[in-house]
Amino acid sequence: MTQQQLPDFIEKVKTGISGFDLLSEGGLPQGRTTLVAGTAGSAKTIFACQFLVEGIKERQNGVFVTFEESPQAIRKNMRGFGWDIEQWEAEKKWAFVDASPKSGNRPLVSGEYDLGPLLARLEYAIEQVQAQRVSMDSLGAVFSYVPDMAQVRGDLFDIAWALREREITSVLTSERTQEYGDISRYGVEEFVADNVVILRNVLVEEKRRRTVEILKYRGTPHQHGEFPFTILPDQGIVVLPLSASKLERKSSRRRVTSGNAELDGMCGGGFFRDSIILISGATGTGKTLIVTEFLAGGVNQGERCLLFAFEESREQLFRNAAGWGRDFEQMERDGNLKIVCRYPEETGLENHLVKIKQIIEEFQPDRVAVDSVSALEKLAPFKGFREFILSLNAILKDERIMGLLTANTTSLMGGMSVTESHISTNTDSIILLRYVEVYGEIRRGLTVLKMRGSKHDKEIREFTINESGMHIGKPFRNITGILSGTPTYMNQSEIDRLGSLFEET
Repeated sequence: MTQQQLPDFIEKVKTGISGFDLLSEGGLPQGRTTLVAGTAGSAKTIFACQFLVEGIKERQNGVFVTFEESPQAIRKNMRGFGWDIEQWEAEKKWAFVDASPKSGNRPLVSGEYDLGPLLARLEYAIEQVQAQRVSMDSLGAVFSYVPDMAQVRGDLFDIAWALREREITSVLTSERTQEYGDISRYGVEEFVADNVVILRNVLVEEKRRRTVEILKYRGTPHQHGEFPFTILPDQGIVVLPLSASKLERKSSRRRVTSGNAELDGMCGGGFFRDSIILISGATGTGKTLIVTEFLAGGVNQGERCLLFAFEESREQLFRNAAGWGRDFEQMERDGNLKIVCRYPEETGLENHLVKIKQIIEEFQPDRVAVDSVSALEKLAPFKGFREFILSLNAILKDERIMGLLTANTTSLMGGMSVTESHISTNTDSIILLRYVEVYGEIRRGLTVLKMRGSKHDKEIREFTINESGMHIGKPFRNITGILSGTPTYMNQSEIDRLGSLFEET
């Protein structure tokens, strides 16, 4: 490759912040300044600290310049994430430059505050720890000292220039007054930085939703749009980069059992090995039974199976499975099955997703079932729930794990649920369970509504449940309107009349 053919690109420094490096396609541009702007409570200080913490893990020491909180407060607050800043200070890996207000000091007026000495202190701290990363929190505090914005802008440019000259990658934080609008409070900060990242903490339908957006990344590629993130006690910020998953996965043609021979037959020989299946039906129609047979079928084939249950306890699941002839307790003892039960309200939707991903990585299952995703729907607004489903499906697809999700319909007799409409397009197969009223008697019906890449039985078949599980029988005849939730019985003369309309002449 000749000199003219060599690519001209900007190297990036991995932040180490989970998900952000995927979103930013490599991390923060090396040797440049990045403004992290956000309203109160949007995790700006955590981002600034975590950037240094993850750098230390990569043997890149850091300096933290604080204009608001004291170093003592920052050490104490960040200890909750397991970050021992005092230890790193003792090891000459972390240094503070304390520019925070001292107790009893009066606000300074223009002419009394000069950032020149601060620059000298910063350069000294960089030399002391041989820093490669710098975080400054928060630039907005500087403006409360110096009313002359022109002076502050010039001084900030000097600091940014000095950091660039040393090829130090830096993060500068600044406050915003609203979630959507001006980038920063004073309209100056974004012009000092090469890149702009916005953190939001929006109240939607009485629920808080944190998102991150890369607004400007000068000369480098990145993912566009807002992406949800959460804050975990043992990890800090965890970003969920939804669109980072590409549709380049391989598809398996191998068939595996659903755990029910009759259902396998309706599906053309079983489910595809890496498919996502949605089971939709009203309460009591048999969704959890299908989950039980799905998991037991996998264990019988020597596969590792994982169940996330959000509606029933472990004891209930054990009892139900035993009632259908499946010993979940023994399967767990043998290490082939793992059951995780959590209340939906226990934490936020993003936290549930991170925990699910973590358990999947640890257990390495071949099959995963979630019963039910409808229980999680109320934890987030429409967009947040849809993002959760997209991310969950992406996790399963990326790991080539077969997934089975259950969803409740709002109508007892049938109809499309809100949950079902959100996720149906993102699944490979859909199985509908319905109650059918026939002459005052309630029966159950099942149909395979969708199965990508395969022929399948399109009839609505009656099924029964007993102590050995589900038994699928013959198709319903002389009944229409089952899927819409308005089953109607038709006599034979009406069927013959309709059939005659399509007879060949």
